[in-house]
Amino acid sequence: MSILIIAFSSMFAGILSGIVGTGSSIILLPILVMVFGTKAAIPIMAIAALIANCGRVYIWWNEIDWRAVFFYALPSIPMAAVGANLLIAIPESVSSTILGVFFLALIPIRYVLRSRNIGSKPIHLLSGGALIGFITGLVASSGPLSLAVFSSFGLVKSALIATEAAASLFVFGSKAATFSYLNVMSYETLLGGLLVGSFISVGTFAAKFILNRLNTRHHDRMIDFVLAGSGLSMVIS
Repeated sequence: MSILIIAFSSMFAGILSGIVGTGSSIILLPILVMVFGTKAAIPIMAIAALIANCGRVYIWWNEIDWRAVFFYALPSIPMAAVGANLLIAIPESVSSTILGVFFLALIPIRYVLRSRNIGSKPIHLLSGGALIGFITGLVASSGPLSLAVFSSFGLVKSALIATEAAASLFVFGSKAATFSYLNVMSYETLLGGLLVGSFISVGTFAAKFILNRLNTRHHDRMIDFVLAGSGLSMVIS
């Protein structure tokens, strides 16, 4: 029953993340935490995110802005490793609370970044990559925050999703490598990540046909909804 729940949830998360560029970690993390616990769920999600972002990069390869990827990934790779080290060191109950509060805080933060046009220059991508890389290492995902930075850089729709996915490959690769170095990446964790990532990818391919029909207002409301729901569930649990 747990496998079926994870499978269907992963496919739904893949469809959502394929449409809006984020959301798979936000939807799946509360479910994975209930099944595996916080400390196991986050490495599983890191592997799954690697696979899911590979799928998005493959689908929208021609839309990727590699210049933006370079400036963002350069500082985020080492900072993601720092955040992942801190995550393993803190108590599990603290990890869950941090995750929930972070999801809720992202709702207003996204709009602040957009209103102030933060991310429109390479220096913004460098500083944003450092900060968001650390946050991504410490929590499951910071997709809505990185989307806000890349959208301020002038990227929209498929170019936005493709570029964010390509940059996230480097961040989650650093995070997964750190978990492996810290010996928290067991065979079961790797297998769980491959399973979840595969189902997410199935949903991502289905989402390609919906993306161009979604307007900006509905895009924002969908992100706010999944952030609020997952954040509250993590804090309450």
